[in-house]
Amino acid sequence: MDELADAVSWAEVLLFRTFETADLRGVWPGAENLRWIHASSAGVDRLLDPVLRESLWTLTNSGGILDRAIAEYVAAGILASVKKLPLALARQRERVWEHRVAGGIHGRAALVVGPGSIGREIGRVLGALGMRVEAAATSERPGDSEFSRIRNFRELPSYAGEYDVIVLATPLTDASRGLVDAAVLGAMRSDAGLVNIARGPVVDERALCDALGSGAIGWAVLDVFEVEPLPDTSPLWDMDNVILTAHLAGDSDDFAERLWALFEDNLQRYVRGSALVNVVDMQAGYVRR
Repeated sequence: MDELADAVSWAEVLLFRTFETADLRGVWPGAENLRWIHASSAGVDRLLDPVLRESLWTLTNSGGILDRAIAEYVAAGILASVKKLPLALARQRERVWEHRVAGGIHGRAALVVGPGSIGREIGRVLGALGMRVEAAATSERPGDSEFSRIRNFRELPSYAGEYDVIVLATPLTDASRGLVDAAVLGAMRSDAGLVNIARGPVVDERALCDALGSGAIGWAVLDVFEVEPLPDTSPLWDMDNVILTAHLAGDSDDFAERLWALFEDNLQRYVRGSALVNVVDMQAGYVRR
């Protein structure tokens, strides 16, 4: 924090690693020259404190550079779960030969909650695999090339049971916090799955543990959690119908190159006085497209 405070005391532009962000409210008052902050992630909820929201600075994110890696992670998680690969790996370690009938995804229905750039890439990939893909957003609107339908996510409990898998790709905002609660999980089918690559607090984690443990839903693929690192006391660790990973869905071997290319393009725009790309609406908490 001391290094950051020193940097913002003279910096005009700040490229900020947002994976682990402490309380920054004590840092901003010394930022006399700051004009623009670029976040290294797509989600900016960890950065958007009340001081930053009320500032006149520009905030941009790294939306677009994570899309394909996250979409591949989602597809891999769905396929692994439906094909029962975690169980097969467990049997391999036990040297047990056991045949089980696995499912498929062709023709199955997926709902992507959050049709931003990441959600749209997820929609394209799942559609290419033969799934019927719809979306949910803050308001209902006509479908488009990626989604045959876009529904209002505030009404999610009324239609959650129509899908084989629900994928969470929405920014964490006041509207999405706790969106997937006991009512939504209770409305899902017992063979359906949930994938969360958004933010942990979008899901009521206790309700999710109950639903997975009781068989109210079939499986989950989780890359984000209410508390990270996930405490070793969490029951999610021991559930054989859960695939969990350490917030790595967006990782790729060319991430740094993609990040620098995006930042360099925006920096050239900034120097020229041109409009920046990926500008975050700090009141909404995401990039409006």
